[in-house]
This record gives sequence, C-alpha cells and structure tokens, in this order.
Amino acid sequence: MCATFATSPQGDGPLTPTPVVERFLSLLCTKDIAAASDLLASNVEYINVGLPTIHGRERVRRVLQASLGPAGAGFEVYMHAISASGESVLTERTDVLSYRRLHIQIWVCGRFDVQGGEIVLWRDYFSATNFIAATLRGLLGVFIPAVRAKQPVI
Repeated sequence: MCATFATSPQGDGPLTPTPVVERFLSLLCTKDIAAASDLLASNVEYINVGLPTIHGRERVRRVLQASLGPAGAGFEVYMHAISASGESVLTERTDVLSYRRLHIQIWVCGRFDVQGGEIVLWRDYFSATNFIAATLRGLLGVFIPAVRAKQPVI
C-alpha cells in the first residue's frame, strides 16, 4: 500500500513543491522509475545521511532501478507529516522496502528541495541502528510471519 497524495497542478505552471514530492513518492510506490526520475533535476543530489551522496538524475535512476526494478521488489510509503517552507519540503514517514517475503520497515525523515517543478535535493535521515533491527526483524519475518512489522498507523 502507498499513501494517496493529491498531485493535481495549480494552474498551468509547474507543480508547487509539496505536490512534486508527493507525486515522486507515489511513482516510486508504483515502480514507475522513469516517471519518478523525470521529476529529478539533472544535477540532483540524493543523500542517505551517513552514506555516499549520489549525484545526477541518471545515477539516481540507476540506483532506483537496481533496488525497485527486480521482480518481487517493492516500496511503500506511509506519510505521517509533510510541510513546506518555500522550496523545501520536509516529510516524516515510514518506508517499507520489500523483496518477495522480506519486508524492512523504517522511520525516515526526508528533505526535498524543489526548484521549477524538479527535485534538486533529496536527503533522507534514518537511524542505522533501527535499519539493522528492521532488517533482522524482516529476515525473521520471512520464516515467522507473525513477527513482521505491522502496517503503520497514520
């Protein structure tokens, strides 16, 4: 499941920052990597804090394709809060990364900077410790479904 977002444009110009981010995340949920990548600026910076920065739309597209493209791979997002100030959109959400029966559910805070209807910065913050614990829980859940994380309440 993926949160449903309002993504209709306001007038004839580009989408304002919040709907751009909502549309981007929705497209990732549907695995439409090409359309999601079209919302990224050619010089986008994708940062998972603590990991190396990925520079450029094509490199980000390749990372998304490698992680979401394989059969059985998936992504869900549960938005807890979203707010914008100018070009910056902040999200508090639960992301679910899946591959077949493996589900890794983590809390993420994200910052997206949007200019001219394109994401120029995508920075996600999450706890490495929580990610490791969620991965272990997900692996255990492959064999014992009752221990899988429950769908977040939003």
